[in-house]
Amino acid sequence: MENQGVPPGPYRATRLWNEVTTSFRAGMPLRKHRQHFKKYGNCFTAGEAVDWLYDLLRNNSNFGPEVTRQQTIQLLRKFLKNHVIEDIKGKWGSENLDDNSQLFRFPANSPLKTLPRRHPELRKNRIENFSKDKDSIFKLRNLSRRTPKKHGLHFSQENAEKMNCEIIDEHQENSIDNREISQKDVEEAWRYVILIYLQTILGVSSLEEVINPKQVIPQCIMYNMTNTSKHGVVILQDKSDDLPHWVLSAMKCLANWPRSNDMNNPTYVGFERDVFRTIADYFLDLPEPLLTFEYYELFVNILGLLQPHLERVAIDALQLCCLLLPPPNRRRLQLLMRMISRMSQNVDMPQLHDAMGTRSLMIHTFSRCVLRCAEEVDLDELLAARLVSFLMDHQQEILQVPSYLQTAVEKHLDYLRKGHIKNPGDGVIAPLPTYSYCKQISAQEFDEQKVSTSQAAVAELLENIIKNKSLPVKEKRTKLKQFQKEYPLIYQKRFPTSESEAALFGDKPTIKQPMLILRKPKFRSLRY
Repeated sequence: MENQGVPPGPYRATRLWNEVTTSFRAGMPLRKHRQHFKKYGNCFTAGEAVDWLYDLLRNNSNFGPEVTRQQTIQLLRKFLKNHVIEDIKGKWGSENLDDNSQLFRFPANSPLKTLPRRHPELRKNRIENFSKDKDSIFKLRNLSRRTPKKHGLHFSQENAEKMNCEIIDEHQENSIDNREISQKDVEEAWRYVILIYLQTILGVSSLEEVINPKQVIPQCIMYNMTNTSKHGVVILQDKSDDLPHWVLSAMKCLANWPRSNDMNNPTYVGFERDVFRTIADYFLDLPEPLLTFEYYELFVNILGLLQPHLERVAIDALQLCCLLLPPPNRRRLQLLMRMISRMSQNVDMPQLHDAMGTRSLMIHTFSRCVLRCAEEVDLDELLAARLVSFLMDHQQEILQVPSYLQTAVEKHLDYLRKGHIKNPGDGVIAPLPTYSYCKQISAQEFDEQKVSTSQAAVAELLENIIKNKSLPVKEKRTKLKQFQKEYPLIYQKRFPTSESEAALFGDKPTIKQPMLILRKPKFRSLRY
C-alpha cells in the first residue's frame, strides 16, 4: 500500500478505509496457532496484527510516521466492530481487542464499505442547480468547467501573472467608459479567483464534490487577508469572538516557557501540566473543529498531496483553504499551531506526559480539535494526526497571507471594469477577458500527464538539491545518494556519466587509469 494513492474526490475517507482494509486482508500473515490445547489454522494474534498494521500505516503516505501504536490498536478495534476481523470463535461487534495473544481470523464476507450513491434524478438536479449557482456566482460567460492545462504544482506570484487574458485594444479601451465596480463584484472576484487557483492546485476537473461554491464566503477571505497583526495573525474586531483572556495567558506562558513575561506565575511542581490541561480542555470543549465540519471533505482531499515530492503543493493548497475559515477559527488555529510548534521544539520544556514525548502529546491531544467529521468516520484520528503534524511543521508558511492572491484579484477586477458594457447609441460591446483552458482529454491522456507532471516535480526537487549553496557538501552528497536510490532513472537522466556527476563537486572522475603494460622479461635457460 506504500506506493498506492487514493486520488482526490468525494468520500475520500471511505475510499482510504477500503484501501487499508484490503491491504490488511491481503498482506497480514496467517499461520497455525495453539490455544487451550487446541490448534487453529489461518489465524493471527492481536499482537501480530498490531505489529503488521502499525508498520503498514507508518509507511503509508496518507498517515505517515506520526501514527502511534495506540492508534493502531484503536483501528483494529474498529476492524472488529465493522467485521473486518472476528475472533477465533466467530464473534465480532461488541468484542474488545488488546495488544496480546488473543486469536483472530478473517471472515468470509468482504470488508469493503460501499460508497454513498445519489439517485440519478437527485444528482441531475444538483448539477443543474450547481450550474445556475455558478452563473450567478462567477458571472463569467467565457469560462468552461474544464481544468486548466497544467495541474499546478508550484504556485507563487509568477503563476498569478500566467493567467493569459486577451486585453481590449487600446482604441476600444479609449472609446468605452470603464464599468463601475460594486462591492458585490469585488466579493465575487475573490470567490472566483480562490476557487480557480484551488482547483488548479488540486488538479481536479471540478470542485463540485469537494466543496460547494456557496460555502466560500468572500467576506471571510477578505477579512483574513487584511485584518492581521505584523506576524500575520488575524485581529478580531469583536472581542467576544476571541479566546478568553485566561486561555491566551496560558498559551503565551507555555509558548514562551521558561521565558514568560508574567512573573507572577507560580512555580510549584506540575504547574506546566496544569496549564496545558487548561488549554486542552478549552479546545476540546469547542462545539466544532477549527477547520469546521463543512470543509472536512476539502481538507481530507488535500491530505493525499502530503508526500515529500509534493510538499509545495500541499503548502499552497492548505494556505488557500485556511483563508476560507471564519476569522475566529483562523485566529484560534494560528495561535494553537504557533504554541504547539514552539513547545515541541523547546528542549527546556518539562515532560508533560509520563509515556509520550511533547510532539506526540501535542498531536494526540489537539488533532480532534482541528479536524473531524460531523458523522464519525473510522479513520478520523489517523487523518487528523497526519494533518496536524504537517501543519505544525509548516505553520509559518501555511498560515501567512499569500500576496499573489491579492494581485490576481486586482487584475481580475481591472478586466471586469473594461468588460461587457454597451455604449448607448453605437451598439459597441467590449469583450470580457478570455481565459485560456485546455480541451477535454481522455482518462489515459490524463494519467500520462499526471505521471509526467509528478516526474517533473521530482526532477525539480533534484535541481533544488543541486543548486542549494547553503547545503554543506557532505549533506548534499548524502541527499543525492538517497535521491539516486529512490529515483534511479531521473538521477541517471540528470547525471548520465560519472564525469557529469564529478563536475558538480569539482572531483576527478572515478575512472582508474590503465596500468602500464610491462614487457615480461625472457628467462634464459640455466642449461648451457
